[in-house]
Amino acid sequence: MKNRRVPFERPWLLTAVIAGMICAAILINSFGRTSSNSLLCSLSGAYTRPGHSDDSVAQTQLIAILHYATSRVVPQQSLAEIRVSFDVLQSLAPCNFLVYGLGHDSVMWSSFNPKGTTIFLEEDPKWVQTVLKQAPNLLAHTVRYRTHLSEADQLLGSYKSEPACLPPDVRLRDNTACRLALTGLPQEVYDTEWDLIMIDAPRGYFPEAPGRMGAIFTAAVMARARKRQGVTHVFLHDVNRRIEKVYAEEFLCKKNLVKAVGRLWHFAIPSTANDTMTSALLLKMFLTKSSTFLFLFFLI
Repeated sequence: MKNRRVPFERPWLLTAVIAGMICAAILINSFGRTSSNSLLCSLSGAYTRPGHSDDSVAQTQLIAILHYATSRVVPQQSLAEIRVSFDVLQSLAPCNFLVYGLGHDSVMWSSFNPKGTTIFLEEDPKWVQTVLKQAPNLLAHTVRYRTHLSEADQLLGSYKSEPACLPPDVRLRDNTACRLALTGLPQEVYDTEWDLIMIDAPRGYFPEAPGRMGAIFTAAVMARARKRQGVTHVFLHDVNRRIEKVYAEEFLCKKNLVKAVGRLWHFAIPSTANDTMTSALLLKMFLTKSSTFLFLFFLI
């Protein structure tokens, strides 16, 4: 998510729209808070997460508006691409949002998830310090990757021969045998079930770059391991590049692709637990109908 000076024909228009989207998030958040207090008096304050007071939420969103109103740097993603993630965030917020990459658009993503948990993962420690000086309210961690883009084809062709990369043995934490697994993430990243995962980093445009192979594989493992109800929304940017595309098709699965806009693909990935529950329910329905049919058959 670095190097965000991306040409845009009318950057002032994109800035204005982003500011409007942030204002909309503020209004929705304010309306939800008012509704909770007026209709559910006995639950007053029940929806305020620790560490996310109304004042801190408003401050984060106002800082975002100020940032984009005074900056000539626009987000890397287009307005249409941003809108895809924005719509999902507005339907789920407050939620758990994991973002691979830290950049000039990070304040925007954080402001779209009021009272939620938004964490950014970045490969360059110096860049983390630079961004946090300008936006100290962001939650960001430095990540070390074990791969290089030049290894992408070899890793894709050999992962099936490594049991640690395959179910049921696949895991992330301390899984040094599977080079696609990100093993050095902060503890809170492993302990959290993520509702949305945005993959817009690490760098993947020259051979020595880490590439996004590990991020894509790890997102798939996290999504399939989800225990709560619902799907995990995964947003992958730069799918115009070959490696992003082939790894997405391999691990995120084309059948889970729900939207494609510009260079962004949006996947809704069900968990293994939910798949098992669905299969069990379908089997139960089938057996029930079969029993009813047999009963009527013998009755006749």
